[in-house]
Amino acid sequence: MTAYPAAPLHPGIDGAPSGDGLLRIASIGPLALEAGGELPDVQLAFETWGRLDEDGSNAVLVQHALTGSSHVARGASEEEGWWDSLVGPGRTVDTDRYFVVSVNMVGGCYGSTGPASLAPDGQPWGSRFPFVTIRDSVRAEALLADRLGIDRWHSVLGGSMGGARALEWALMFPQRVARCAVIACTAASSAEQIAFAQAQLQALRLDPAYRGGDYYGGPHPDAGLGIARRIAHVTYRSEKELDARFGRAEQDGEQTLGAVLPADRGRYQVESYLDHQAEKLVDRFDANSYVILTEALMSHDAARGRGSLDGALGTATAEFFIAAVDSDRLYVPEQSRRLAAGLPGDVPVHLISSPVGHDAFLTQIHQLDGKLRAAFYPGAQPAVGFPPAAT
Repeated sequence: MTAYPAAPLHPGIDGAPSGDGLLRIASIGPLALEAGGELPDVQLAFETWGRLDEDGSNAVLVQHALTGSSHVARGASEEEGWWDSLVGPGRTVDTDRYFVVSVNMVGGCYGSTGPASLAPDGQPWGSRFPFVTIRDSVRAEALLADRLGIDRWHSVLGGSMGGARALEWALMFPQRVARCAVIACTAASSAEQIAFAQAQLQALRLDPAYRGGDYYGGPHPDAGLGIARRIAHVTYRSEKELDARFGRAEQDGEQTLGAVLPADRGRYQVESYLDHQAEKLVDRFDANSYVILTEALMSHDAARGRGSLDGALGTATAEFFIAAVDSDRLYVPEQSRRLAAGLPGDVPVHLISSPVGHDAFLTQIHQLDGKLRAAFYPGAQPAVGFPPAAT
């Protein structure tokens, strides 16, 4: 990994590393936080694809969701990206034409400064890691953009928590964002979204291994993180999709009524599915980062400190692309319509039609190709025969 100096860089132009989809680390210095305090010597992990034009006009920022990473597209790496069907050579966000940047959010666990990082005393931050907000992450990304020589983004786009970050970019730095796509997200986290999140955090914090967040060097709170993921994943999928896939079927070789004690019974297929999703996340994600990023998303409110919601959204100057998933029960389409109604001008809400639920913003993003190309990326060609991104 390469540590960038503070001077502005133009990857692919002046000799800075430019391998597509390869993780890099940038030092952005201290970061003052919205809730108070400061993080010293913040590191941001990021990846890029394509080349930045001499005038810097072709830069696109793609924001990841809650447990996502900066690895949007495969590029020169061996790992598939989470939006490969949208970003890459010849895709809607064509990396032969655009310089794409994706940043691991501060507080995360994919290379950026987070709770598992070492504090100035040489020990992991753990429970001492401060509260960060979506706006804090955007301020950090703006410092990185300065170092990359990007004064203004051609477009900023993201889904779910990435949509919250994209929206805040357009509101905090309107002069630096020409276009903004907010997909499967809202102007503010609702009471129900906060309630789902709180249940996840309580499951994690009540795991005895969590130890208030100071578990590094000992057993990790895998049970709590797994339960949190199970709760979250139910909200990411629709009732219709779960019923169609699993119904009341028993897991192979297991009997749901085959034991005297409830703890000894076999599982339904949907339970096995949730167990699998929990195991996958536990293997790749840090519990403290799950807490920090979930708290940040709970705090998401475009109107905070800006008066009314309509007044806050009305200050935006970017061209907006708003989209929702018709079967989403976590970020329901009506919330996207409310966001669009508060923005200047007549902003339509585009729909991804899928029985999947919220996760369709990942797996069915190709449904928006034509509309996104027409709005933001004219001249891009549709992807043909490309599989949808894995969730």
